[in-house]
Amino acid sequence: MSATLATLLSELEPTWSVEVIERLDAVARESSDAWNNAGTGHAALCELNYTPELPDGSIDIAKAVRINEQFSLSTELWDHLIASGRLPGDDFRTPVPHMTFVQGERDVDYLRRRHAALAAHPRFAAMEFSDDPAVIAEWAPLVMAGREPGPVAATRAPDGYDVDFGALTRHLLDDLDARDTRIATGEEVRDLRRGPGGGWQLLIQDRATGRVRVLNARFVFVGAGGGALRLLQRSGIREIRGYGGFPIAGQFLRTRNPALVAAHHAKVYGKAAVGSPPMSVPHLDARAVGGGHALLFGPYAGWSMKFLKHGSWGDLLRTIRPDNIWPMLSVGLKNVGLLRYLITEVLAGRQQRIASLKAYLPTAVDSDWELITAGQRVQVIKPVPGGGVLEFGTELVTAADGSIAGLLGASPGASTAASAMVDLLERCFPSRMTEWAPRLHAMMPSLGADGVADADAPDEDPDLVDQA
Repeated sequence: MSATLATLLSELEPTWSVEVIERLDAVARESSDAWNNAGTGHAALCELNYTPELPDGSIDIAKAVRINEQFSLSTELWDHLIASGRLPGDDFRTPVPHMTFVQGERDVDYLRRRHAALAAHPRFAAMEFSDDPAVIAEWAPLVMAGREPGPVAATRAPDGYDVDFGALTRHLLDDLDARDTRIATGEEVRDLRRGPGGGWQLLIQDRATGRVRVLNARFVFVGAGGGALRLLQRSGIREIRGYGGFPIAGQFLRTRNPALVAAHHAKVYGKAAVGSPPMSVPHLDARAVGGGHALLFGPYAGWSMKFLKHGSWGDLLRTIRPDNIWPMLSVGLKNVGLLRYLITEVLAGRQQRIASLKAYLPTAVDSDWELITAGQRVQVIKPVPGGGVLEFGTELVTAADGSIAGLLGASPGASTAASAMVDLLERCFPSRMTEWAPRLHAMMPSLGADGVADADAPDEDPDLVDQA
């Protein structure tokens, strides 16, 4: 997110001075690192939680359409940056079909109705449906090999992507560095306070030497992933009051077995177990990272009080404030199922994880797979009248005067970076949008000539930096 915003500002206002502050000694080592996420270019092609079934049996595709539009903006921006020479190429993005696979008569019927609803929309017209095991075996051989007979169905969208968000972030920041944007690594924003003239003063500490410097900024974006909540709280802005965070650790099973990797070229998403949260949706993913290929299965949730993978066990406690205690407690009372799920996941052993894998890959062999720790997810606890609500998306928080903004939450996250940062520009720089609109439209044609997303525009063709 931070790299995307800095890139947009460098195109819109090339004379502005921009500095990126990263607390680790290298960029893209938290949520955007290739192995800290599943690499799915979230376009709502395979994720069932974006297409809920309504009480009357119809399928609501509104959120799926919105997320697909948001991902399209990201791809348009990437294409523009490649064409203009700001990105060295397309090595961070690999075409991979996106599939959904379900079992049982009820879920087969749901998937059939979901496909019918989506395929009627131009954005999903290429999506295929089949309940023929032989066809599904052609799409995803490993998913069907050794499977017991029974009702199955799948959809397949050939226009999906696997995205190495770590490589993309490094490319963006390398380009910015070459254009005189200062990229400060190994430095941490320890505090921020209102500065003279309505701007901000940031207290920045070198993590190696302990030296502290002060940076004055007219505008601050807190793109710190799990660390964003605490920094926004330290700013004292009214808009962050009541917000809390719920950290969830993640793990995946990974294999680089050449025979398995060669036999599976898709991202296959399933359906979460009844009572499980959206982040528990199992998926078997083809990954392309650093020129190598692998398969990833998961996620398996865990519990940690850290808000960052390279964070502190005290992260959760440091974000508890008088204004967010009740929202956090009320979310706990209303989400007993989530707590039960997390306890089950934490207590699960190797055999339980392999059993989950075999539900999607029946012929899986334990020794082929290694368990890796992914990034931390901090789900947003948002204050609402009477308590709080647990959000499973992303939340942009901006001060009333537009001088500071931050991004909270998780999936679809980096996939919607372009859309989220255009939203930020509209909120924080409203007086400049008329001037910027033509340039934004040139970069992302779907925005329309006025710089606002145009749902009728023809299709052309998701904590990337810790602190900025």
